[in-house]
Formats: sequence, structure tokens, C-alpha cells
Amino acid sequence: MGLLAANGRIGGSATFNGREILNLPERELNKLRAEQISMIFQDPMTSLNPYMRVGEQLMEVLMLHKGMGKAEAFEESVRMLDAVKMPEARKRMKMYPHEFSGGMRQRVMIAMALLCRPKLLIADEPTTALDVTVQAQIMTLLNELKSEFNTAIIMITHDLGVVAGICDKVLVMYAGRTMEYGSARDVFYKPVHPYSIGLLNAVPRLDAEGEEMLTIPGNPPNLLRLPKGCPFQPRCPHAMEICSSAPPLEEFSPGRLRACFKPVEELV
Repeated sequence: MGLLAANGRIGGSATFNGREILNLPERELNKLRAEQISMIFQDPMTSLNPYMRVGEQLMEVLMLHKGMGKAEAFEESVRMLDAVKMPEARKRMKMYPHEFSGGMRQRVMIAMALLCRPKLLIADEPTTALDVTVQAQIMTLLNELKSEFNTAIIMITHDLGVVAGICDKVLVMYAGRTMEYGSARDVFYKPVHPYSIGLLNAVPRLDAEGEEMLTIPGNPPNLLRLPKGCPFQPRCPHAMEICSSAPPLEEFSPGRLRACFKPVEELV
């Protein structure tokens, strides 16, 4: 999306609707952002401008990307705040971010991201800075808006509860590499990578009273000095000599991918 700092570097390929977007000129990227791809960031307090009223920030999106006048942009912004279940939406338009709670600020960010009816919404840890009750409200809201606006959502999160609650497909990553991919049901009930299995085993269970909590041994790797081969190898209970070579990401059944040398039948 062209949001990296000036010293940031990116490689590989990224396509949207069959179109390569990594090398798009700034003018075309500006058109792509918000109009087709939008993003909700992790901390709404640092994502909103503290010196501008919330209404001005919402209206700016519509005036810039949709060419609306102030009056039309104001009314559309109020409608979107209503859509994200913001109480007294019209009144909130004149307030500053510091006058909102964390959950309300995140609702503002969701409203802003959806103003242009994007085809894809990227949500980067959207519930991390919120308490548990508000997290549940935001997840319910995203589920409702996904259907209402016919928008695909990429949810970036470490919270397996969030994944289970909203995601249809799951891609498990470790040290920047894909370990496993499949439907949420398959990944949760039939994980086929040692890292996925370790993550799920480490989730506390209400019916495991008195049992020892399981953890993944070791520590995450230094991304500047990754181990050779599979990055999970130093922590993997199934590590073999061949794991010093990088396992390819392969489809082992329809719609399911994994990067591991250990035979599936020996893990399941």
C-alpha cells in the first residue's frame, strides 16, 4: 500500500484483482488506497489526529477520494458512524479523539476505513489495545459489516479466539514465513504443522483443571539472524537433520498448504 518509511524495503510480488501493486506509481496507489483497499491500525489513539475533530477526519476521506462537498461528506460520515453503532453520531462529529473511549476510537477507525466501500479491509491487531468486553463488541461489529458492505477482511492477529470468531481461512506464519494454510476449521481441528500444533496446545482450557500448561520451548528467532532452513527448527520437537534445508510450501490436499518435512500422518 506504499505505507513503508522512506528507508523501508519490500520484495516479492503482491497482486490485487490480478494486478501487480508493488510497483504502482504514487498517483495510482493513492487511488487504490481507501477506494479499494483500506486498513485499520492497531492503536486508534495514535492513528487519529489529536488536533482535528473526528468529523473533519472522516469528511476528509470522502472529499479527497469521492470528490464530495462538505455538506454531503458530513451526512455520509454521520451515516457511517451510525453503521458502526456509534451512539449520538451527529454529536460525535464535533468531538476530538481524546474525548472518546478506546472502543469508540476504534469504531471511528472502522467507519473511516469503510467510508469508500473498499473491496478489501486489512485489520492489523484491531482489538489489541481494547479490554475483553470491547474486543467482543468490535469483533461482532466487523462480522456484521463484512456482510453488510460485502468487504473481504484480512485479519492480522496473534489472538486465536479472534481468528476462530471471524476468519474463514487461516494462514499461520512464523518469523515471516508461511507454516500452514487452510480453512479455519481444518487448522483448528486438524493442524498439520508443529508450530500450529504448539500454538493450539498452549491455549488455556477451562476443562484442563490441574493439568500443566503446555508451552513452545525456546524463544522466537532474531529476524536479522534467522537459522538455516526452517525457522522453527530450533524449537520444534519433530526437528530432523533435513530441516536445515528450507521446506517448500506445498499443497498436500485441496486448499491446504504446509511447509514441513515431517509426514502429515506422523503429526495428526
